[in-house]
Amino acid sequence: MHTSPTSLSGRRYSGVAIALHWLLAALLIGTFAAGVYMHELPMSPTRLKLYNWHKWAGVTILALSVLRLLWRLTHRPPADLPAPAWQNRTAHAVHWALYALFLLVPLAGWAYSSAAGFPVVWFGVLPLPDFVSPDKPFAELMKERHALLAWLLAILAGLHVAAALKHHFVDRDGLLDRMRPGR
Repeated sequence: MHTSPTSLSGRRYSGVAIALHWLLAALLIGTFAAGVYMHELPMSPTRLKLYNWHKWAGVTILALSVLRLLWRLTHRPPADLPAPAWQNRTAHAVHWALYALFLLVPLAGWAYSSAAGFPVVWFGVLPLPDFVSPDKPFAELMKERHALLAWLLAILAGLHVAAALKHHFVDRDGLLDRMRPGR
């Protein structure tokens, strides 16, 4: 059954939720791609620039994620579409895991940067306090944790996208339209 746009009124996410969703999606894709790419580069000015951009984007993702979580906690999302209970429970679990990773990945990166002795200066203007004290063994641990959490986030986000596309093209239930920009 395909749901018409008019039957979606009251079943769409708010404009703020939609804007935050797509802005974070774009930032996460770009930041993940930059992280994978820069990791393989030899030490160079390009690698240093990418590391700074990656840190700036990470802090931005962290700030927007806090805003998005606050918005989600204070604004009721649309009701679940009719689906088996296990699908709705799984969807909710994945969404909350994504929210947790939106916070944990940048925090692990910030801890890694601080422990390695590299301060985070947001957009080269606003110096942020060190998240932890310099500690090389802890920096290595946090580097691994940051990468592991980032890959977990990428995998969960990929599953989220696959589920949304399945709902759109197979189930034709209008789920994707609820988060689509525009009216």
